[in-house]
Amino acid sequence: MRLVVVGNGMAGARLVSEVRARDPRMPVTVFGAEQGSPYNRVLLSNVLAGQARPEQLGLHDLSWYDTHRVEAVLGSAVAWIDRESRAVHTADGRRAPYDLLVLATGSEAIVPPIPGVGRAIPFRTLDDCDRIVKAAADSRRAVVIGGGLLGVEAARGLAGRGLPVTLLHLAGHLMERQLDPEAGLVLGETLAGLGVAIRTGASAVAVEDGGVRLAGGELVEGDLVVLACGVRPLTALAAEAGLEVRRGIVVDDELRTDDPSILAIGECAEHDGTVYGLVAPAWEQAAVAADVITGGASRYRGSRLVTRLKASSVELAAMGETHLTDEQAEVVRFSHRARGTYRKLVIRDDRLVGAILLGDTDAVGTLTQLYDRGGPLPGDRAGLLFPGPAPAARADSPTLMPDAAKVCHCNDVTKGQIRACWEAGARDVAGVAAATRATTGCGTCRDAVAGIVGWLCEQEGVPA
Repeated sequence: MRLVVVGNGMAGARLVSEVRARDPRMPVTVFGAEQGSPYNRVLLSNVLAGQARPEQLGLHDLSWYDTHRVEAVLGSAVAWIDRESRAVHTADGRRAPYDLLVLATGSEAIVPPIPGVGRAIPFRTLDDCDRIVKAAADSRRAVVIGGGLLGVEAARGLAGRGLPVTLLHLAGHLMERQLDPEAGLVLGETLAGLGVAIRTGASAVAVEDGGVRLAGGELVEGDLVVLACGVRPLTALAAEAGLEVRRGIVVDDELRTDDPSILAIGECAEHDGTVYGLVAPAWEQAAVAADVITGGASRYRGSRLVTRLKASSVELAAMGETHLTDEQAEVVRFSHRARGTYRKLVIRDDRLVGAILLGDTDAVGTLTQLYDRGGPLPGDRAGLLFPGPAPAARADSPTLMPDAAKVCHCNDVTKGQIRACWEAGARDVAGVAAATRATTGCGTCRDAVAGIVGWLCEQEGVPA
């Protein structure tokens, strides 16, 4: 059984490691369009802010492939798929036969078709990040086009370098897919306190030498312009091979396309009408696909999305149906704009179906567990928003958190797994990460993992 994986990003790299963990002998070849080894794209904004170095983002170093007997063909994009002979062909003339093929081609940055857009730099890859950092060193003011999660991260990163930033967003409030208007307003005010000027309802019509021209004729000044206008799935390879493509490459519960010998995972895949743009679903799909490839019976049933943003002075978690109104569900909310705090619960049939936590997110662990499990809620709704002495509201505490509680949502790691890892000899966060992959996704669970490790060391009298 020869496995070929097209795409060596976060989804493809995870799939390869999942397959190898299940089958140490299966011949595996992975093609990556980027020259270097795979890296954690989620943490690019930390590089932009100067809080992390590019080499700290790596998922596998090049020696990993040799050690695990994986053929890695990097810097070589696959140009076409010959389904009849079951082989992929690269632009530089390489041919690789397959028995099973997995497409993990990811997505690409959307570049708006406006005059002068070539002067702007998309924010999508490590190379993009490097270009932005170099340009920022010689810039006086930056403009970011796009106020979704990526745009907010880019603006926060540039402001972290001391650069005045204007964030332009076409919609009426920031991150409108995840946040309601009030949460978007509070987020904007928090960013303003960090040096980011927010302009919503702003339509960029051109990028000029002096900045960005808006539809009304105003020029928003900036000698560095960054594009964060969203992404689109990379599906051309699949479409040209005759596979079914809608928004993404259509897959079933085994992640198979309409050709049973070809699977698709990650941002390029469309399952049950949904294309997921976050890392956790891609990694869930990688685990299911690895089981299917190695003869297992796993099925993918969709993912429950939790969007996280945790940076200096900006903490945000949003999950589920955040836009439902009081007429559609029970809504519990608290807003303190002066403190940059907004909390909202959306409840239907006594189940948590959505939540927004902005500012101090001490309740996020409890709420995420309740959202994931779909269990009944305690009657004290305020206690969910404001953790106090009640056990249900203090599930984030290592001493009270049950072993089944999920700590790292990107990698589906529980407190019990961290405890077992600690008992096996991992005495710090790095050791736990190496054994369980906790903290290697969005990174927002690092404090929780450190707290559990520290608590275990304290309980057992072991130096941390």
